[in-house]
Amino acid sequence: MRKIITLSLVAAALAVSACNTVAGVGRDVSAAGSAVTTGANDAKN
Repeated sequence: MRKIITLSLVAAALAVSACNTVAGVGRDVSAAGSAVTTGANDAKN
C-alpha cells in the first residue's frame, strides 16, 4: 500500500510539472494511471 501511495505522489508531481497543454495533461494522466496499475500489480505479487 505504501508503494502505491509513493508511486501516485511521484506521478502526480510529474504530471503537475510537465503538463503545458491539454494533450500533455492527457499523456500525464495516462502515465500516472499506468504507474498506479504497475504498483498495484507489484503489491499483489
